[in-house]
Amino acid sequence: MSTLGFILLAIEGAAIAKLGAGFGAAVAAIAAALGIGRIGSSAMESIARQPEAAGDIRSNMIVAAALIEGVAFFAIVVCFLILFV
Repeated sequence: MSTLGFILLAIEGAAIAKLGAGFGAAVAAIAAALGIGRIGSSAMESIARQPEAAGDIRSNMIVAAALIEGVAFFAIVVCFLILFV
């Protein structure tokens, strides 16, 4: 049996759930950060191309970032529920 198999047999079910919840929260946070970074980068590029539309671009960027943050918060809350319930 592989080393990973021995480790998984030694770890209890609750520990695996905690490990999965931590991994899920980390993935959600990293994905949200990458998404918001990409939105910000694209918005800055668009504002540089069309400075007269800066207000519209900025407001759309804020709405999109808020939607991404909402999904990330939901994913982290689900991970915490798995962790503590």
